[in-house]
Amino acid sequence: MKARVIAYYLPQFHPIPENDRAWGPGFTEWTNVAKAKPLFRGHYQPRIPSELGFYDLRLPEVREQQAQMAREAGVEGFCYYHYWMGGGRMLLQRPFEEVLASGQPDFPFCLCWANHEWTTKTWTNSGKSQLIAPMLYPGDDDYIAHFNYVLPAFRDKRYITVDGHPLFGIFDPYRFQDVAHFIELWQTLAAKAGIPSIHFNAYTNSTPTLKRQPDGSLKRIMPNLESSADAYNSLFEIGFSSVASFGRARAEMLAVGKYRRLVKRFLHSHLSKLPALRYDYPKVMPNYFAPEDTWENVFPIVVPQWDRSPRNGTGEGIYVNATPENFAKHLRQAVGLVAEKQPEHRIIFLKSWNEWGEGNYVEPDLKYGRGFLNAIKDNVF
Repeated sequence: MKARVIAYYLPQFHPIPENDRAWGPGFTEWTNVAKAKPLFRGHYQPRIPSELGFYDLRLPEVREQQAQMAREAGVEGFCYYHYWMGGGRMLLQRPFEEVLASGQPDFPFCLCWANHEWTTKTWTNSGKSQLIAPMLYPGDDDYIAHFNYVLPAFRDKRYITVDGHPLFGIFDPYRFQDVAHFIELWQTLAAKAGIPSIHFNAYTNSTPTLKRQPDGSLKRIMPNLESSADAYNSLFEIGFSSVASFGRARAEMLAVGKYRRLVKRFLHSHLSKLPALRYDYPKVMPNYFAPEDTWENVFPIVVPQWDRSPRNGTGEGIYVNATPENFAKHLRQAVGLVAEKQPEHRIIFLKSWNEWGEGNYVEPDLKYGRGFLNAIKDNVF
């Protein structure tokens, strides 16, 4: 294998009480995916799944089919988004808990803690936001309970490791002010449990607009398009073993101009009647990767497609010409970046396996079939 492709996996495709209360009985990601409409001529919406259909992740047969597809395409494993909201409250935990308890599918996995609050703005662009579930950090008792919940997964033979250490992602390392203490505590707990030290991975934009201060507070900064070294090093200094580098903002700013992109996003976030913001995938993506993505402890994220209009309308930016052929070029560039790293560190995160509401997925659809899966297979094996 030329690279270790690990796919972020959204466990949202089943009803839960919190979504039922906010949106009505039976709401899942499919609700908005199915009702999406084209916003301009040639806009690919709605996106309709083909082989797997509008699946329900409570079904083990679906999870087995997904694993088989991923295995055949050269994906090493799934990185399940893990919603521990604090105080022992969890969301969307059923699919992964069943995978863990049943031993099926027999397919590698790891966890990425999706440590962000849940609000209705995730699935609407109305401008009004209702809190569905807050993100809380109550302190050590909760951190210990969280570790004990995850410990059986760390001990599972399927759990993905880096140099023998279980890989655990943290989606938002910036707003979690106590993250350095959290990492230190979990490393202590892991040692007591006989687990090799945890490989903590920080998900970050390669051009962040936030910077952590020594006391854990944040300050706004202008994105640096020349280098991501400061952003990455600031995370290594507080205990992270690696970063997952997301370059979409960098790519867009280099393609259209930093300030023009910032102004356009501001206007679209406040004026929903503006025409859809569009980016041409093959023109944007050559600017995507940062120079430091070649570092041994930096794992680049690749993006097959991007279109969040089913969730939030016109404001995020819709990628046109995001075809399997153009994704293959993007993927080959990523494979080249990791080629000289140690084999264990040739990790490329795929964003994502099944984020249908964001238009970043590789599962088969009616238009491209297995095109995106074949792009992985052809360039990773």
